[in-house]
Amino acid sequence: MSKLAQYFTGVAAKRLSAVETNPETSNQHEFNGIRPMTLLFGTQRTNLACTYIYFDEDEDKTLTADGFLTWYDARENHLNRTEYRLYFQGNAVMELAISGDLLVIGKRPDDRVIAVIAKKGTTVERQLLWLFDIEDSVDRFTVSAITGDSDRQIGYAERTILETLGLETEPEEATKWIDLLLGKYGLTFPPTRVFSEFARQTLTDVSAWDEPDKTLLAWINQEEMLFRTLERHIVQIRIDKGFTDVDDFVEFSLSVQNRRKSRVGFALENHLAEIFNQYGIGYSQGKVTENKARPDFIFPNIAQYHSSTFPVEKLTMLGSKSTCKDRWRQVLAEADKIDHKHLFTLEPSISKNQTDEMRHKRLQLVLPKNLHQTYLSSQQEWLMNLSEFIDLVSRRQ
Repeated sequence: MSKLAQYFTGVAAKRLSAVETNPETSNQHEFNGIRPMTLLFGTQRTNLACTYIYFDEDEDKTLTADGFLTWYDARENHLNRTEYRLYFQGNAVMELAISGDLLVIGKRPDDRVIAVIAKKGTTVERQLLWLFDIEDSVDRFTVSAITGDSDRQIGYAERTILETLGLETEPEEATKWIDLLLGKYGLTFPPTRVFSEFARQTLTDVSAWDEPDKTLLAWINQEEMLFRTLERHIVQIRIDKGFTDVDDFVEFSLSVQNRRKSRVGFALENHLAEIFNQYGIGYSQGKVTENKARPDFIFPNIAQYHSSTFPVEKLTMLGSKSTCKDRWRQVLAEADKIDHKHLFTLEPSISKNQTDEMRHKRLQLVLPKNLHQTYLSSQQEWLMNLSEFIDLVSRRQ
């Protein structure tokens, strides 16, 4: 099982101030450092290759830029005084930063640095605070080395956040499956439904009937590991073959990204459907309600939904999105007859702003019980887990 220290050796975090972000206030392009940051950067002047990333709630506004950070002591010639600073180059990411945004500077094992700026109140901000155990209010840098208790194992939530930062994760056991995968599928990707069933068959120590929340996450993790194992092998062969030009490379890269995004969403629906099947719960999947909308799941079925005599209070709609971001509002336009809707997701640490709006819009968030701990305690009181949702639809049927 991989651990966080394989991706970061330490982090420093703070809330940005007006002095650091407002060009009318300061053009120095510097963060004031503190002595504990020498644990990450040492005591000597050093230039660090840095990837800057900016996150808004809107995925389309994510921005990256490559550059450098310079760590130095502004009083290096003074015998009894130190004044550490981090100088940053002006770039498109820093131009978007405003006072109050969260800055997390992560030191990688290869000595590269990632400087992440998350807009205040966003889901990515909450995810970073949870992953690195950072206090919400940090006006000065707080520093932590990724060791001991802070060197957490990489589970689904951790992997999701790391991949949001552009970091690939690979379970140590992945390589042992490649011969089985190649023998079964060769150099092709099977249909998602087929691959989901195969992933479930390779796990014999979980039971949807006993622990649906735990089982769903285990299935998802297993399918993700198997898919990435097969994908790495197939993609590496294509890379070794080479590309005719830039357009050829870009087209291939986009196809890989799009396949990943669409596949994980379908995989989640496949595993949810299997759990409902095992519980004998009636449902219709992807059927039309109004205005050509196709909710992921309607309970007990689409015929009852369209019936003028079936009690509306016994109808249930469940949307399914592996990640929510700002797309959860799409669910509100599906199944007009159902006033109180449900949405299943695997997204950890959704911001309180978002969950408050969901509650106001009468959208109940459902997610595996193990992911509830990534949320604030005030949010956890409202969240529903898969077992509770199964109980709800079972009673209505």
